[in-house]
Amino acid sequence: METHNLLRHQLIKSLMVPPPERPADAAIAVWEQMATQIISIVGEDGFNALFARTLFLNQAAFPWLASSLQAPRTEYRFADLQTSLEAQTPAQASEASSLLLITFTDVLASLIGEQLTTRILRLAWSNNISNKAEKEFKNE
Repeated sequence: METHNLLRHQLIKSLMVPPPERPADAAIAVWEQMATQIISIVGEDGFNALFARTLFLNQAAFPWLASSLQAPRTEYRFADLQTSLEAQTPAQASEASSLLLITFTDVLASLIGEQLTTRILRLAWSNNISNKAEKEFKNE
C-alpha cells in the first residue's frame, strides 16, 4: 500500500512543478480536473466535505492558505484557492498545492480505497501525465 501512496504523491509533485508563468492557474487546472471526476462519484457536498477536511488538516503548514479559504463555491469552485496561491511565490504556491492534493487524495483513498482513487486520478489527469509516469501509474 505504501508504494501506491508514494507513486501517487510523486505524480502530484510532478504535476505541481510550477511553470514559469502563472503557477496558480496550473494548480487550479489540476484541481478542476480532479474535482470533475470526484464529484461524479461522491457529489458536490461530498467533494466540499473532503476539501474542507483537507484545509483543516493543513492549517498548521500553511496558515495563510487555510485562513482565507472556505468550502468551494459552485459558480467558481476554486476562486479563493487561486487568489491565495497567486499571492505567494511560485515555489510556495507549488508546495502548498502539492500538500493539499496529497492530503486530499490520502483522505479520499482512506474512504474509497487506493484502487478507486488511483483510477479516478488516472482519469482526471491523463492529459497531464508524462509517458514514463503514465506507464508507472498504469502498472499499479
